[in-house]
Amino acid sequence: MPNYLMALDQGTTSSRCILFDEKGAIVASAAHEFPQYFPREGWVEHDPMEIWSSQIGVASEALLKTGATWRSVRAIGITNQRETTIVWDKKTGAPLCRAIVWQCRRTAARCEELRAAGLSGMIREKTGLLPDPYFSATKLEWIFQNVPGALEKAKRGEVCFGTVDSWLLWKLTGGRVHATDVSNASRTMLFNIHTLSWDDELLDLFGIPREILPTVLPSSGLFGYAAPDVLGAGIPITGIAGDQQAALFGEGCHTPGSLKNTYGTGGFLLMNTGTAPVEQDEGLVSTVAWQIGDLVNYALEGSVFVCGSAVQWLRDQLGIVKTAAETEKLARKVEDTGGVYLVPAFTGLGAPYWDPTARGTLIGITRATNRNHIVRATLESMAYQTAEMIALMERVTGKKIAELRVDGGASANRFLLEFQADLLGIPVVRPSCIESTAFGAAALAGIGVGLYASENEVASLITEETRIDARQNDAWREEKMRAWKRAVERSLAWAEK
Repeated sequence: MPNYLMALDQGTTSSRCILFDEKGAIVASAAHEFPQYFPREGWVEHDPMEIWSSQIGVASEALLKTGATWRSVRAIGITNQRETTIVWDKKTGAPLCRAIVWQCRRTAARCEELRAAGLSGMIREKTGLLPDPYFSATKLEWIFQNVPGALEKAKRGEVCFGTVDSWLLWKLTGGRVHATDVSNASRTMLFNIHTLSWDDELLDLFGIPREILPTVLPSSGLFGYAAPDVLGAGIPITGIAGDQQAALFGEGCHTPGSLKNTYGTGGFLLMNTGTAPVEQDEGLVSTVAWQIGDLVNYALEGSVFVCGSAVQWLRDQLGIVKTAAETEKLARKVEDTGGVYLVPAFTGLGAPYWDPTARGTLIGITRATNRNHIVRATLESMAYQTAEMIALMERVTGKKIAELRVDGGASANRFLLEFQADLLGIPVVRPSCIESTAFGAAALAGIGVGLYASENEVASLITEETRIDARQNDAWREEKMRAWKRAVERSLAWAEK
């Protein structure tokens, strides 16, 4: 029977499963969207049971397409939306409340308190992060302060906390394994990225009992086995990484200075910085990229909260497109946006602004504006936000970036990539497999199960499909970025009370 690697790719808006063969080629895939809950302005929630049911469903569906059995799956890799916070009962497995999603801004006031108290430096020094509602710590603190009985149960050791990878691992193993990997742990704002351990000072700061935390393991290696009554066979789970770190690995960015951008629900630019984190305070964060054996790789990251989800907004809230695929055709119907700019700060702005009170702004509208202009402005907003982060990353590292590797669903949009190359003045490179996140998880699992000997063997499986060169000059780029920054200025601090 063939040996497949199964990647469980649990994203913000959908759960996906992709089966890869030993050469890294996609054999089968399945995906299923699940509900998003917005109980208040700026709040975003998921139902953990809907995450689980959609993920286990697509795993079965993808395997069914191959006609194979569970015994043909050699190993499982998990990659996941990061920072999203889940607390569940250790005995019953029932979530205590809905998951608080990484996009949720409900703890913005608490993060402002932390900054005002002068704690930003300590938090950054230990975690590589900065106080922001994006990360897990204040979400978990909020649950303990607002969900009746949650803190008491936690103190008695009756609940488990985890990011989505931990939740899926716990469910897959029938409740036998409560663990995470270093890349996901590094996104909680509770984990010291230098000592690679949960930090007592941070746990005390947020009132988090140590007993509820998952065990932290390397990203590649044996986490546990899927329970046969869950998947049909005791398949080893040998790879876990947060979605953006998995994409960095899956793009072949295994050496210091290599860089990728994922155009997913959000936009995430990561640069491999080697075996040491980069210390800086200019709006980027340092994070653990992955750990294989004893070797830890770090990354510098810039995060855009709304990227591809802006296209979902066009589809679901405005109803001006029916599918994401048609946006390219509509954008090309007009020569430019007609002076229209969309700043998609629907849940605040990430790097380099880190303003949770920013809000979405559509500006420059005239009587001549039509839906094509708005669609084009939406696609261009992804490129503008990425360009701002790259400029910041170049300034922080002192390195001129030679090319941008891209992946994620929106990277299939050639208009977006052409505009991105023009805006950056460097080539944009798309691999043959744009499912870099899933491939990264599968590759880590492959190393963990002994299928691949090293990162070099994984890199040999990655091929380039598209290379787009810049066509515009510096004057054009400077004018475009100047206008974009004017639009951003008008979105900042909008939700301040």
